[in-house]
Amino acid sequence: MATSEELWLKARKKDIRPQLNRAVGLGLFAGWLIIVQAWLLARVVSAVIIDHQHLADVWGYLAAMLPIFALRFALMRASENVAFEAAAQVRRDLRGRLYAHLQALGPLWLTRQSSGDIANTIVTGIDALEAYYARYLPNMSLTALVPLSILVFVLPQDWVSGLVLLLTAPLIPIFMILIGKGTETLNQQQWQLLSRMSARFLDSLQGLTTLKLFGVSRHEAEVVAALTEEYRIGTMKVLRVAFLSSVALEFMSTISIAMVAVFIGFRLFYGEMQFFNGFFVLLLAPEFYLPLRNMGTFYHARMEAIGAAQNLLKLLDTRIPPHAQVTDGTQKLDAAQEVRIRFDAVTVRHAADLPPALDAVSFAALPRGLTALVGASGAGKSTALHALMALVQPEAGRILVNETPLTALDATDWLRHVAWVPQRPHVFEGTVRDNIALGQSDPPQDEVERAARAAQAHDFIAALPQGYDTPLGERGLGLSGGQVQRLALARALLKPAKLVLLDEATAQLDAQTQAQVGAAILALAKERCVILAAHRLSTVLQADHVVVLEAGRVIEQGAPADLLRADGAFARLVRAHEPAVQEQA
Repeated sequence: MATSEELWLKARKKDIRPQLNRAVGLGLFAGWLIIVQAWLLARVVSAVIIDHQHLADVWGYLAAMLPIFALRFALMRASENVAFEAAAQVRRDLRGRLYAHLQALGPLWLTRQSSGDIANTIVTGIDALEAYYARYLPNMSLTALVPLSILVFVLPQDWVSGLVLLLTAPLIPIFMILIGKGTETLNQQQWQLLSRMSARFLDSLQGLTTLKLFGVSRHEAEVVAALTEEYRIGTMKVLRVAFLSSVALEFMSTISIAMVAVFIGFRLFYGEMQFFNGFFVLLLAPEFYLPLRNMGTFYHARMEAIGAAQNLLKLLDTRIPPHAQVTDGTQKLDAAQEVRIRFDAVTVRHAADLPPALDAVSFAALPRGLTALVGASGAGKSTALHALMALVQPEAGRILVNETPLTALDATDWLRHVAWVPQRPHVFEGTVRDNIALGQSDPPQDEVERAARAAQAHDFIAALPQGYDTPLGERGLGLSGGQVQRLALARALLKPAKLVLLDEATAQLDAQTQAQVGAAILALAKERCVILAAHRLSTVLQADHVVVLEAGRVIEQGAPADLLRADGAFARLVRAHEPAVQEQA
């Protein structure tokens, strides 16, 4: 009985059925040419050895064999190419589905997953399906069609040999399936182990500096080595079973061919059979079993694909959290209109069993001004920004953009008007200029430099070996945390966005640089709507509006001067940070 993984794999066939049919048709035609080749060769050998004809008498047969051989080779290659193109289409479609599903799950879900496990599933897992669609499925059809075609020609020539072929042929797939049952579990275990090993290795690689500083790099290397050894031992177990099954299938087919040869030999010896008929059948016997023997190899591709499908299905079947099920509207923002943001009793919950990250939060942000969200870690500042970027869906309340619900706006169009600097900015592989101009269509160099100067990034960029054309490694290898943050800030300043969201955008900067960047943020707030989530208070004290959050609720809001006079939560927060505020000022 087919497993749910195999049923899922077979369901993908409907998208590539024409290509698979074409691959099978080409392969079947190549199989028919084998019969023609065998007939010509048997005719030549019989004429020369038995009938004592000269080579010139059979030259026509020999001349016909060469183009048939070339045509057969071309058909086999064409069949493989079509099958691999079909497999590539399945892989592309699956990757597209996986990426779309990961986007639907949202970046917040991804941050709680193992990046190594996800990468292994998307890359190695999908690649493991190639042999299933390119080799196993086409050959499964050819395994039935080619031997059947050969049998049609063998039976009229020699019914005894045909009977031997007919009776022994089913033994090979039966034996193959019995052995394959043992490898199915082993393959699934190997995929689980490969995912664990990939995840651990990637985590170790990303945290190598931390491991080194805390003196546990050698221990981590031993853990990775142990996982690698465990994977090696498991792989050898699978290979042992694979080689055992190959040997068994070869043995079965060899014995069957030997039986045909013995029966033909005895009848030729006693004169009960013509040499041409016997030799023709004997030439076809190995070709009869060849697709069955090949199927033994491709059957392990099926087992590997089923193991990979288990992880793929697990990822695709992951339910999208309610907070990530963002409604996408159709309205587009007027390009000439400024942005006014209003939270109207917004409640966001990341999971049903967790308290709300935002609880009936209400505040407004002016189109030209700086709104600061302050509070302890976990107060809900980042969640509010995520909600504005349509990364999470409120379970209650509304986020209004110019009094239009955010859910009514086209999400893609809305994000074109939003710039974001996260707590841990990502630097992509490419040049410094490429990273600053991310998403922009070849902006002028002077605009790039102006944004970098405003973000206090120009000086360190100019000191790099190739300036703005200096290539950066993945995750900004070679740059400090503060430099990466300034690069991300320059990226946000360059984007002509109506709404700029800053999540701890100056957290990794020294006091002097932070003051300079703060001045740039204040200047930006005179032209755009800027919402800042921050712990440092020097910029917050100069904000137009401050929203104080605690455990997801707004406990007070207003102008900084008014909140200080009220001597509430914000005033206590400022007093607690007063030395740092004076230093930053």
